[in-house]
Amino acid sequence: MSLIPSFFGDRRSNGFDPFALDLWDPLRDFPFRSSLSTYFPESSREVSAFANARIDWKETPEAHVLKADLPGLRKEEVKVEVEDDRVIQISGERNVEKEDKNDTWHRVERSSGKFLRRFRLPENAKMDQINAAMENGVLTVTVPKVETKKPDVKAIQISG
Repeated sequence: MSLIPSFFGDRRSNGFDPFALDLWDPLRDFPFRSSLSTYFPESSREVSAFANARIDWKETPEAHVLKADLPGLRKEEVKVEVEDDRVIQISGERNVEKEDKNDTWHRVERSSGKFLRRFRLPENAKMDQINAAMENGVLTVTVPKVETKKPDVKAIQISG
């Protein structure tokens, strides 16, 4: 017995999965969805991949450090570029897995497509000394900071 009513379409399951978010799409059969894909081809796939490119940015006393989780990507599939005016751009593409006609897919949750993230760094960033490394699916971009010169403080004697 299914806990999901039959009017939810052909996506019924044998058990209740409280974490499954793909049980029912109320807009699945509306014609405007296919007409949007005419103007924005593969937009839902690219938006999904774009949204999954999670990046942390922290500032240490020595540098700005950006870390991106990019599981399954090789360093050849990722680009780190510097644009004018202190903008750093991280982009890449995850290709769709080749399908075999004999395979039966039960679930497709991994996103594919292009992603692009841009960050404007502050003026204390040394844009000519950026370092990027990829290890275990995590891209780490390190941007050293300009050393701030501490102002010379001179004590003034107070008379009186």
